Amino acid sequence: MKRTYQPKKLQRKKEHGFLKRMKTRSGRNILKARRLKGRKKLSA
Repeated sequence: MKRTYQPKKLQRKKEHGFLKRMKTRSGRNILKARRLKGRKKLSA
């Protein structure tokens, strides 16, 4: 049986990447929250 997670780098970037987050207002809020929390990585 195949495992659930079959990683694809491009698909991951497209869905959860920095540029995708920056496009929408809510996405920018997510990045802001992660910055305030002090996250090392902001997005995928």
